[in-house]
Amino acid sequence: MKILVSAAEASADRYAAELVERLRERFPDADFFGCAGPRMRAAGVRPIVRMESLSVVGLFEVLIHAPRIYRLLFLLARTAKRERPDFAVVTDAPGFHLDLCRFLKRAGVPIFYYVAPQVWAWRKGRIRVIRRLVSHLLCIFPFEEKFFLEHDVPTTYVGHPLSRITKTTMPRRQFLDRLGISGQRPVITLAPGSRRAEAARHMPYLLGAIRQLGRAMPLDIVLAASHTTGKAFFKERIGDAPVHIVEDDLHNAIGHADLALVASGTAAVETALLGTPMVICYRVTQATWMLGKMLADVPFYSMVNLLAGRRIVPELIQQDCTADKLASEAKRLLENDQERQLMCRELSLIAEILSGDQPASERAVEVICRKLTLTGDHNKQPVAVS
Repeated sequence: MKILVSAAEASADRYAAELVERLRERFPDADFFGCAGPRMRAAGVRPIVRMESLSVVGLFEVLIHAPRIYRLLFLLARTAKRERPDFAVVTDAPGFHLDLCRFLKRAGVPIFYYVAPQVWAWRKGRIRVIRRLVSHLLCIFPFEEKFFLEHDVPTTYVGHPLSRITKTTMPRRQFLDRLGISGQRPVITLAPGSRRAEAARHMPYLLGAIRQLGRAMPLDIVLAASHTTGKAFFKERIGDAPVHIVEDDLHNAIGHADLALVASGTAAVETALLGTPMVICYRVTQATWMLGKMLADVPFYSMVNLLAGRRIVPELIQQDCTADKLASEAKRLLENDQERQLMCRELSLIAEILSGDQPASERAVEVICRKLTLTGDHNKQPVAVS
């Protein structure tokens, strides 16, 4: 049996790697191949395309890199045509994966889409494309199931992949000792983003904010570097700022902080699951922002507030993402214990919403296996059923 698995950015790489591990339990002799990041490669996925080569953020930025991205897309599509996978699992990144799905659909490959495209927020016209191409949608936010079913897209809510794995791995005292932090002062963690481009955009405002805060109160600052950015990337940018950088240890860095300044996205959901008070920020290029505003239709930009249905954490997006405003919101929360505790209680409700009775990857594999009618021989072609 051959299974194509594809992920185009860091969080999807993590989700897809867990899914591969669960699929391998069902199909131990399967050959997994596709677009793979470091976690998927460690899980045994043969990389036809490396995820890192697709790491681009922003509508216009994608256009600039479109020729290179499409060359990689065609490489993956040609390989799929030659190797004829029994089914495919694509994860998030609709800009890349819906084009891939067109090739796979023409080749008769059953397609499972893990982490639903956020068409409820923008580009609603993609619903028709998803309905036509995707055998079954596996969504990770509870409100999405109802939305897609109402639009005649076969969908199952499987829970959020992060709900069971987002936790600290060591006591706070041990983590702080490792960094040489006494714990006598408030600890603020910066999470500027997992991609270098977005992290570079956010760092001037985050550094400006902590410099302002440092003049108002004594603080210890931790910066959470992803494995895709690395420590060296930030060391070049922080200069003489008193910042402790940790790499690939986001959960301890945020879980043991008094407050986090977090780029909107997966890290904000992880911060909610860890129950740490936060200020969310985000910036894109001005051209991307103007086009995105015309296409988006949401009351909030962060998933944390969307899940709550109201503003429970501050959002400082685009022109509001300034050092002054970040420092002001952070100072307000640090000086107001009651407001921080209220935010913690509301974040605990978000964690309850996202948790399920089993890990999302296990639930997703159950759905995939149920939706495939196997002929009794795992080496033969399965057929998708509704």
